Amino acid sequence: MAEVELRGVSKAYKDTTAVDDLSLAIKDREFVALLGPSGCGKTTTLRMLAGFIRPDRGQILIDGKDITELPPERRPTAMVFQSYALWPHMTVADNIAFGLRLRRLPKAEVEERTARMLAVVGLPGVTKRYPSQLSGGQQQRVALARALVLGPKILLLDEPLSNLDAKLRVRMRDEIRRIQQELQITTVYVTHDQEEALTMADRIAVMNKGVLQQVGDALDIYDRPATAFVADFIGSSNLLSGTLRLAGAQAVAEVGDARVVVEADGLPDGSRVTVSARPEDMEVLRAAAPDAFQLDDPRLVNFGAYKRLLGRHPALGQLEARVPKAFVLGNAPVYLRFTRARAYSGDDERRS
Repeated sequence: MAEVELRGVSKAYKDTTAVDDLSLAIKDREFVALLGPSGCGKTTTLRMLAGFIRPDRGQILIDGKDITELPPERRPTAMVFQSYALWPHMTVADNIAFGLRLRRLPKAEVEERTARMLAVVGLPGVTKRYPSQLSGGQQQRVALARALVLGPKILLLDEPLSNLDAKLRVRMRDEIRRIQQELQITTVYVTHDQEEALTMADRIAVMNKGVLQQVGDALDIYDRPATAFVADFIGSSNLLSGTLRLAGAQAVAEVGDARVVVEADGLPDGSRVTVSARPEDMEVLRAAAPDAFQLDDPRLVNFGAYKRLLGRHPALGQLEARVPKAFVLGNAPVYLRFTRARAYSGDDERRS
């Protein structure tokens, strides 16, 4: 068993709050991704779990035991760093076995566990090589094996794929997920890459400016974002600032002289809102309609499997829709209709 719970954890550096009253429960054997932009507090959270940083307030529990004050070496955790932190003067086998030798385990057991872990990460034939003789992906696997060989209950990974090229990142994220499933180890994975989080994690915890914005699986986060920040950070969204007007069962956001029907979820009439609509929730029309908006200067951006239609509207500003790869503009006017839009309290919450 390896359940993790953070209760009201906070950490500040001088006048900057890195993590603000974060509470999060992670189940046994669960893979949770901490996702957010640079400076959002995700790495600070991971380092507090590992014991390298002490929180100013709150508690960290593993299997119900308070480990907030325990040093890293007394926690049932192992961490894989962004830089891999392999010793260049040691062979692969010696890098992996280092922690076992510190524990003064018998030589035969050290060799057996090292070989077994190299097999798990798919590198059975590189024991005598040095880190400089390995590819980036191989070094990443060695770092993973070195963490796992100690038999931790919880695996912590701090953006382990950020130094790899795009194709290798895709292969390695599948490999990490395979290893996590094979070993059934509780895992916390820090990343700023939404694709990594969406494809690897059982649940995603989205953070911004030290605050936990939303926790959910990939479908929840993408289809039902809790805030305008999540809607903008995960995938793409058309974000508009306006005023909410309620008319019976219908909610409408007034954006300049334009009106957009929205899902308002109990927001009060007259409140300032941010409206979010995914590009795939924009219908393209070739003729004017009462609820459609004509695009000025439309253009297409080719993404291979599909295209994105971009243009401007005098009141709504820049708008974007996803269209099939066979779509062509021609000479006729182009209109967009919102098929689904959600309103969030407050003005535009996008953050650089």
